Amino acid sequence: MTTRSIVAVDIGAESGRVMLARFDGKRLALEEIRRFTNRPAKIYGHLFWDVFELWNEICLGLRQARQAAGHLDSIGIDTWGVDYALVDATGLLVGQPYQYRDHRTDGMMERVFASVP
Repeated sequence: MTTRSIVAVDIGAESGRVMLARFDGKRLALEEIRRFTNRPAKIYGHLFWDVFELWNEICLGLRQARQAAGHLDSIGIDTWGVDYALVDATGLLVGQPYQYRDHRTDGMMERVFASVP
């Protein structure tokens, strides 16, 4: 069996990493290829995800993983599940995605619960 090279990209609330897994049919080897910080950008008093920096870090990690492995058979990306980004019909961002720690939604749950019997 040829060795399979699989990349996992894990983006957390404060950091991200790119891992390379190699499987030769008998043995699984894991290697951390790249680790990077994931800090929000504060703009006009609001917190946003720095999606352009995340994109750059992911691309750097993928290039480093391919260089280390020679080839990549599969790539998986996992991120947090509380935020979203809006895109237009061509796939471009409509605006910068807010970070979940931004205070714009403070008090919203109380308002919802006050209106729901």
